[in-house]
Amino acid sequence: MKSFKKISLALILAALMVFVAACGGGTSTDKKERTSNKDNKTAELSGSLSVSGSSAMQPLVAAAAEEFMAENPNVDVQVNAGGSGTGLSQVAEGSVQIGNSDVFAEEKEGIPADQLIDHKVAVVGMTAAVNPKVGIKDIKKADLIKVFTGKITNWKELGGADQKIVLVNRPDSSGTRAVFNKFALDGATPAEGITEDSSNTVKKIINETEGAVGYLAFSYFTDESVTPLSIDGVEPTDVNVQSGEFPVWAYQHSYTKGEATDLAKAFLDYLMSDDIQNTLLKEQGYLPVTKMKVERDAKGNQKDL
Repeated sequence: MKSFKKISLALILAALMVFVAACGGGTSTDKKERTSNKDNKTAELSGSLSVSGSSAMQPLVAAAAEEFMAENPNVDVQVNAGGSGTGLSQVAEGSVQIGNSDVFAEEKEGIPADQLIDHKVAVVGMTAAVNPKVGIKDIKKADLIKVFTGKITNWKELGGADQKIVLVNRPDSSGTRAVFNKFALDGATPAEGITEDSSNTVKKIINETEGAVGYLAFSYFTDESVTPLSIDGVEPTDVNVQSGEFPVWAYQHSYTKGEATDLAKAFLDYLMSDDIQNTLLKEQGYLPVTKMKVERDAKGNQKDL
């Protein structure tokens, strides 16, 4: 009996030693992993980055660049507008590291789309905008096409003020123009009017010109200086864009020539971070790609996700 008790005690002590050894081994490994992670910290970023293109994207990218530079004081990010065509041309020729565009590169003639990598960083809604004294807030899509093609020339024909319609267009290189023409005008070519490249200037002209109508990204409707129009009774809201009910929207593309590397990759990763996607995008009037319930391809085909 005594012999049996001695054997049992020995077995218990042996098991206890194995348990302690195992626990000690785990602690040692965890400490080693923490030390390793600390030693592998990302090197401090430095250098300059040139970005150009879509003026509709400029407020977002410029705001993100400011925060990025605040976190990385040795980095300088220059964000210029000029239109989607300009951004695509410049990134293709290598004069900038990132070219912003409201449209797919495949949609722009003369752009070597096969050499560019598409980074969809946001979604933007767009709609027609009128001078507040025009007196309308909703328009049928068929009438909108007639307005921009010059078939309707006075707002009184649509129940608005007795004012001559003044068109404010964007240049051919503008991605905003391409998106608006494709999804708001069903591909119709607008009549001649005032042509202005900058969205801020378009907004100013509409506000100061009696009877004026143009088109802007949602991000520019920050006050009551211009009136955004509903189309066919569907309000131009984020929710209606996300569901696919409001037709005029586009991805915000940041293109690189080949795969993004170094500072360009770091900045694009920053644009896709939770902080930017869930906070800054909303503040700037953009929608996260992850919130979309529909998607489009370069040909404009839309399908549910």
